[in-house]
Amino acid sequence: MRTHSGPALPDSLAEGNFSSSPAAPKHTLCRPLPFSTLALPTFNRLSISYCQGTARHKRFSQIHDQKAMLPVRTTRKVTAVKAKDVKSLLPLMIIMVIIFLVLLFWENEVNDEVVTSTLEHLHVDYPQNDVPVPARYCNHMIIQRVIREPDHTCKKEHVFIHERPRKINGICTSPKKVACQNLSAIFCFQSETKFKMTVCQLTEGTRYPACRYHYFTTEGFVLVTCDDLRPDTFLGYVK
Repeated sequence: MRTHSGPALPDSLAEGNFSSSPAAPKHTLCRPLPFSTLALPTFNRLSISYCQGTARHKRFSQIHDQKAMLPVRTTRKVTAVKAKDVKSLLPLMIIMVIIFLVLLFWENEVNDEVVTSTLEHLHVDYPQNDVPVPARYCNHMIIQRVIREPDHTCKKEHVFIHERPRKINGICTSPKKVACQNLSAIFCFQSETKFKMTVCQLTEGTRYPACRYHYFTTEGFVLVTCDDLRPDTFLGYVK
């Protein structure tokens, strides 16, 4: 066999690859056409139109991307209150109403305690209330002035003084100062004159307001304790 003694063949030919040109890159239609294809006007026109269409498509894509990046004005949706939401809030509203009523009742109780702690409210009735039935005077006044023990039981005896508050306040300047029977460290002041009084004695009932009283009228010297030259506590009377 004859051997080839000429120059060495390229590696591509030596490996059996007889392609006359390297592998065509991608998008060859949009690259400058080789000289061999210039002779084919139809193919050249198709390639040019394809490249132009591709360029237009690329420009449109860029414009669309820019529009997508523009800020979008958001609109707030106004939604109506649903019935389920109202039902879920109903227990909370009921609790708030109950708390309000409890606070209101507590405030009224505190105000009652403050009012009934004054001697004038508890024991002074001047001018005397004109009750249609005199026998019911005590029952009427006990309910009207809310006269009761601290534990809400009925008081066994209560006295109403029928004299001007100014004269009762003057007891604290009276020279008749005596030692209190139950309060040895405190002096009691005795009025210089006798005052008209109505004495109410419990006849029926144990729990306020179911209290019934019998009454009688009398006159006597009033005994009180004083605080800042004002009567503070009524301790009784002396005939």
